[in-house]
Amino acid sequence: MSRPNFEVLRQTLLGGRGPYVPLFELIVDRSLKAALLGRPVETPRDEVDFARLAGYDYVLFSPRLDFAPELAQEDGATHVRDRADHSGTRVWAEEGSGIFRSIRDVENFPWPSPDELDWSRLAELEKALPPDMGIVAQYGDIFTWSWRFLGFEQFSFALAEQPALVEAVFERIGEIELELFRRMAASPKVGALFYSDDIAYSSGLMVSPVVLRKYLFPWIRKIGELAGERELPFIYHSDGDLRLVLDELLELGIHALHPIEPKSMDILELKRRYGSRLCLCGNVDVDLLARGKPEDIRRQVAWLIENVGRLGGYCLGSGNSVPEYVPLENYRAMIETAIELGTFEPEGRLHPGTE
Repeated sequence: MSRPNFEVLRQTLLGGRGPYVPLFELIVDRSLKAALLGRPVETPRDEVDFARLAGYDYVLFSPRLDFAPELAQEDGATHVRDRADHSGTRVWAEEGSGIFRSIRDVENFPWPSPDELDWSRLAELEKALPPDMGIVAQYGDIFTWSWRFLGFEQFSFALAEQPALVEAVFERIGEIELELFRRMAASPKVGALFYSDDIAYSSGLMVSPVVLRKYLFPWIRKIGELAGERELPFIYHSDGDLRLVLDELLELGIHALHPIEPKSMDILELKRRYGSRLCLCGNVDVDLLARGKPEDIRRQVAWLIENVGRLGGYCLGSGNSVPEYVPLENYRAMIETAIELGTFEPEGRLHPGTE
């Protein structure tokens, strides 16, 4: 079966099993893309060429809109910027008090508008995309942006003392993001919607399910309804242990969950519990990718294909993302082993290499 084939990815995200196990990631660091492709990845055409070479059925598109509330703070605030990494500036989230303390602060903030964005990059990607590939439209962080604008400690107190302030922040950010998804979903080349927003630690949820139900889940439901109207798979990303709210997320319209961190949730338990109702994406441990040997990675990929992929509703990838400190040979070991072993024979048996 030749790759890419977006219909295979679409079928898998909806819980089915196609002729092979698709590859899926939220982020592959630009330096690794360039190393694999042999040139910088800067244009939509570069992104398409990298995706085809690496074996992905899609190209990810995200609007270039970064709220970054910490960047709006004056020097001397408690946030920290790390400029030592190789891919760009990292801004560490505010733990104490953010830039919003009242509803007036929310009203006076210069919120970005989807009308102000340059959508030409999406048009360029549509033009560069071959017919056998699709676009996965991604954005998110309604929950994350909201607590970052308040600072996590102040956000926690405001849940009890200033619920109207919390609601105002969620409302403004949610409205902007829903409009972003509406515009992306209108593209004829967009074949899936992907909402990302970390709501859990490896030990459990960051806040009570009651908080999520009140402030975040209504927006996820609206994005899920948009995906349903367009008959698009709806993927949700969050690190951590989500088992307490997974049934609710399914009711909100999600079809696939990413990235199934190995230290947070047992992928076999999830597959037994949800079967074809929920596609599982990821689960290759990032620490293994970063510090392991290629043969160890190949062994882990083979295990996932044999024990999860053959059941359908599974896309192989990292248990978070592929950062710049993952060696190229380890990344290649993951994607090449998935392509080699994750192909099904016509009668439904796995490629002989896994037996």
